[in-house]
Amino acid sequence: MSETQRDFLGTLAWRGLLHQTTDEGGLKKHLASGVRRAYVGFDPTADSLTIGNLVPMLLLAHFQRAGHQPVVVAGGGTGLIGDPSGKSSERQLMSREQVAANVESQKKIFARVLDFSSGVSNKATIVDNAGWLCAISFLDALRDIGKHFRVNEMIQRDSVRERLEARDQGISYTEFSYMILQAYDFAHLHMEMGVTLQMGGSDQWGNIIAGCDLIRKSTPADRSHECYGLTAPLVTKADGGKFGKTEKGAIWLSADRTSPYAFYQFWLNAADEDAARWVRLFTMLGAAEADAALAAHSADPGKRELHRLLAHHMTSLLHGPTEADQAKKAGEALFSGDIGGLDARMLDEVFANVPASTQPRASLAAGVGLIDLLVTTGLAQSKREAKEFLASGAVTINGRRVGPDDLLKAEHLLHAGVAAIRRGKKNWHLTRWV
Repeated sequence: MSETQRDFLGTLAWRGLLHQTTDEGGLKKHLASGVRRAYVGFDPTADSLTIGNLVPMLLLAHFQRAGHQPVVVAGGGTGLIGDPSGKSSERQLMSREQVAANVESQKKIFARVLDFSSGVSNKATIVDNAGWLCAISFLDALRDIGKHFRVNEMIQRDSVRERLEARDQGISYTEFSYMILQAYDFAHLHMEMGVTLQMGGSDQWGNIIAGCDLIRKSTPADRSHECYGLTAPLVTKADGGKFGKTEKGAIWLSADRTSPYAFYQFWLNAADEDAARWVRLFTMLGAAEADAALAAHSADPGKRELHRLLAHHMTSLLHGPTEADQAKKAGEALFSGDIGGLDARMLDEVFANVPASTQPRASLAAGVGLIDLLVTTGLAQSKREAKEFLASGAVTINGRRVGPDDLLKAEHLLHAGVAAIRRGKKNWHLTRWV
């Protein structure tokens, strides 16, 4: 047995990924005695996953790196019901077609973090719980599964109790039953695939315990009922803000939802305290490299090398090294103002959140006066102010410094139609000439 297999729990603890276990001593011995299987469930509430889903994905990644076999459970069945954990009100039910489409879309994301290669002895596996949950009749579920659950115990779970205490909301029988479905997932995987460990976020502790209880109560006497649960802590930000949320909304793991550039910038702009925690918690860097980066940051935090390492590593992990390199290049170009080397797609990503306007292309034939253009785009409040900005050298267009007597013409545009105007260091306006 390799050292990495024996030290899986130690790795999680060092990274800040270990919150609770059902039996830490027993689990440690269990993992050290052979190759094991663990699973994490992901309900397809959207066609992508958010940055908050990274933690349970990384639990599986470290499990696989330790020599064990990770199992991803796509919630094609449980997603039809909705997990009440962490929710103050009833979820809106989705159609079967939407849930199935979301499952297929999410599968692509798991392959970026886990190794599904056929040549790997402990390759990752993905299964859809719709395969067994949708095959159970209502009567069979009540007889064979429901009889093992006590309502007085179920209502003590945080996810249920908090909803019951909110009299204006309450909880439907549908969502109340979610715990039973997730518990049955664990029991089914334990019996059919030999899965002995369920992992998840700290909000899943009650559901994980329910699964362990069901396995012990329902497993035939001639089969092993050994099983364990493990959770990771809720990730928070140093300022108390919700992790993974920005002014523009959630940070997604797919490029069509959150561009690689925006993803890179999320990590790059982390507070120092957050970056110091996240380089262990989120990256796959080894202890020596992570500790060296932390030591260098402590010696000279102003260089922000830790932030650049974190941003590049995470973008490379989720989007590939080429996208990470381009995101880094784009950020440097935006900072310097020299944006001429950015391709059309990256230009759109970089300027996705800056003020923009559409201007008539025909006006470029005679040349557009920059004083009026600054006023039109809101980069100056008056013609006098615009002239002062231009005369002082504070204005560039597509990286070229311009003055009050210059004119904007078609040959000055990027990609045949874009002029990015910069006033000072941080004030931008993107004009498209059509």
